[in-house]
Parts: sequence; C-alpha cells; structure tokens
Amino acid sequence: MALSRPDALALMHEYTASEPLRRHMYAVEFAMRAMAERAGEDPDDWGLVGLLHDFDYERYPNDAHSPTEEHPAEGVRLLAARGLPEDMQQAILGHATYTGVPRDTGMARTLFAVDELCGFLVACALVRPSRSLMDLEVSSVKKKLKDKGFARGVSREDVTAGAAELGVPLDQLIGQVLEALRPHETALGLGTG
Repeated sequence: MALSRPDALALMHEYTASEPLRRHMYAVEFAMRAMAERAGEDPDDWGLVGLLHDFDYERYPNDAHSPTEEHPAEGVRLLAARGLPEDMQQAILGHATYTGVPRDTGMARTLFAVDELCGFLVACALVRPSRSLMDLEVSSVKKKLKDKGFARGVSREDVTAGAAELGVPLDQLIGQVLEALRPHETALGLGTG
C-alpha cells in the first residue's frame, strides 16, 4: 500500500472541512474494515478506500455527474499520483454509478453497498432519543427506508442494489453494517443523547 492511513487521514482533512462529511468517511472506513475481515480480505486496504472515497467531494462537487471530471475522478487522479493501487482507484470510481466504472471486485461492490447505507444508519440514529446505534434495530431501519421523506439524500435504489450486488439479503447487510459501526459511534458523533 503506497498511502499510509496517517497520510490518507491528513489528505482527507486537507480537502474536507465539513465535520459531517468527515464522519461519513469514517463510518464507511469502519464498515469497509469489518466487511474485509468477513471476506478474508485486507482490512487496511479496504478501510483506506472507505476513508478516501469522498475526500474530494467538497472541493470538486459534481452536480453534472460527469464521469471524468470533478468527484470522484479528480480525487482518484490525485490518489493515483500518490501511488494508490489500481484496484483501489477503481473501487472509488465505481462507487459513483455515473462514472460507468464496473464494480468487479469485492472491494468495489462492498464500497458501493455500504456507502449510502452508512449515511442512512447515522441519520436513523440521529433521530432517536438516544442518538445511538446501540438500540437501533434492523426492522426500524427497514421501516425508515420506506419513508421517502426521511433522509431524502440517500438513494434507496443504491442501498438495495448494493445488497443485491453483494449477493446478501438487505436485512443481513444492514445488520452487518450496524454491527461494524456500533463500537465507533463516539467517533461518528453519536450516542450523545
């Protein structure tokens, strides 16, 4: 791995001022590490992809959904120049469906599957009296997924497509990501209710 976690963290902080966006990237990192361990893959590589997948989002917004300009293409160019391996670059590109980059590795499919779901789980926790993931149940998450007015920015289609691409039931994926995030809720700004 050409980029160390401290280097990646410094880069993420340099490019991302928003604390909620930083916390989102931490959440995806935690989920990716846990999913890598489940899959018998390298949690450091997968975690790094989770930590860096949106680092360029603020500086290079991509409202036009260009497959080659702005986020995530610009960020991946910066990461490639720092020696990030090709498979990790492809996973980051593939998490944005509009790039057209196929998600043909477990790392890429997992990043796509957990990205929107992490955001949704945090949103679910924030509206609970406890502001915690500890008492959040899969059934509550599934109920909130049906409420189109809740966390409108989260693509329900990406959440369900992500589970399908991994070949796991949505309930199982939700449970696995909840389990991955719970030990880290303080870092995610949760559990302060």
